[in-house]
Amino acid sequence: MNKNLSSPGHSTTNTSLTEESSFMEAAMEISAPLPYVKFLAEPTEKLREELQHATGEIKYGGTNNYMFQAFLQENNEALRNLICSVLHLDPSSVVSIEITNPILLGKFIENKTFILDIKALMNNQTVINLEMQIEDQHNWPERSLGYLCRSFDNLNTGDEYRTVKPAIHIGFLDFHLFKDAPEFHAVYQLLNMKNMHAYTDKFSLHVIDLKHIDLATEEDKAYQTDVWAAFFKAKTWEEMRMLAEKKPGLQSSVETLYQLNSDEQIRETLDRFVRAQRREQGYLDTISEQQERISSQENTISSLEQEVAALRAELEALRAQK
Repeated sequence: MNKNLSSPGHSTTNTSLTEESSFMEAAMEISAPLPYVKFLAEPTEKLREELQHATGEIKYGGTNNYMFQAFLQENNEALRNLICSVLHLDPSSVVSIEITNPILLGKFIENKTFILDIKALMNNQTVINLEMQIEDQHNWPERSLGYLCRSFDNLNTGDEYRTVKPAIHIGFLDFHLFKDAPEFHAVYQLLNMKNMHAYTDKFSLHVIDLKHIDLATEEDKAYQTDVWAAFFKAKTWEEMRMLAEKKPGLQSSVETLYQLNSDEQIRETLDRFVRAQRREQGYLDTISEQQERISSQENTISSLEQEVAALRAELEALRAQK
């Protein structure tokens, strides 16, 4: 056994390195090679007919982060339209867009938890990171900045700084990021706090609050960002068909989502992925409960120590009087 693993000052560091190494190895296991080859076949007329009569709950919708990645990975048109919708761009201005970190769809995930994000390169000159986050882990500003900074650090040795590719982080959140400042679509950049002058337009974050679609601006509606948010939030196939009728361009996206939900291998992978997430959440909940219990016990001990100190002071005072 390596003695350093149990010695003071080494345990935490070595454990962190081991966990990071394990995470990277696990992530590599499900990484798909580039150029990406689609997992799904083209939708058939039979599948489209089934979709027209599909009813009830969508088992795995767009807010499931594995499905979020799989869906956008399989449907490049949807990826293009979604990004143009959020960034308020004309789709004709996007010549190419490619996911640079695809995953092997259908690869079973056992006893591992993955933070799935999508890295895309638009027109070979803009790095875009997309994430779907359902639970508020109270670290979104720090986490999104971490991803954005890594994306912005895209220069190779010898490159001039002015040639750095712009980096954009887009987060779809199913919780309120700042409860005191509700907003459907918020955009953050580095600004001069005195005159609000932008430091650079190459570094920005977009946050879409899926719980506040009602606050979409007229501009958001013009680019149908609100419709995309409704697509991710849809719970039933009936809702999906209504959205496709409202926005015909969504039809292929609805078909892709239906195909992924209909594929046995994808369903099994998603089932295992969800179980792994629940196990991880169970561990986190247990740790949180134990931390709360320890904190409560520490507060009790502190209170008792104060009472003992007070009693000792009273006792000393009584002795002094005698």
